Amino acid sequence: MTKAELRKKYVKKRENLSQEQISLLSETIFENFIREFKLSESKKIHCFLSIPEKGEVNTKLFLDKAFESEARVFVPKIFRNKLISVEISSETPLIKNSWGISEPESNKDSGEKNFDFVITPLLYCDFHGNRVGYGKGYYDGFFENISPESVKVGIGFFNPDEEIDDVWKNDIPLDYLVTPTAVLSFAGTESKSTK
Repeated sequence: MTKAELRKKYVKKRENLSQEQISLLSETIFENFIREFKLSESKKIHCFLSIPEKGEVNTKLFLDKAFESEARVFVPKIFRNKLISVEISSETPLIKNSWGISEPESNKDSGEKNFDFVITPLLYCDFHGNRVGYGKGYYDGFFENISPESVKVGIGFFNPDEEIDDVWKNDIPLDYLVTPTAVLSFAGTESKSTK
């Protein structure tokens, strides 16, 4: 299926999840992430700020854990039509932008390129780590400009089920996908399932 077809299909699937399901599945995804990846002091975590009421995995769990672990936390912000990375603390006030996404007030790009983990939003991911996002291309540009050593971890509610037919040669795949039932590695190592 094409990215556009998969986007439509998985938006619909996600819309069918209740708020209670989103909350429970988010907790399971978070537990699977923590079991696989260690957040500790001085680690650099880039994590999107989710909108759970719009059906996204609740990343507050990830952010709270990162702050508790004294990791450095960076969040994305769209500034001048580009995704920048703003460093925040647990005290940083967040404001909602025109899309209803919480973000820091600051437009200061941290300039950081080497992240331990980049926790990435998605609608769907195939068996090769190719992701279907929202079609704006912000993360594609962001991935191009960070260190290839930064571990890109997609978090989503659904396991891979079908191939993406229209992957572009410049698409940068994820390294891992964490779902409620599995932690899948696309780096040639064996996939690990929690079920």
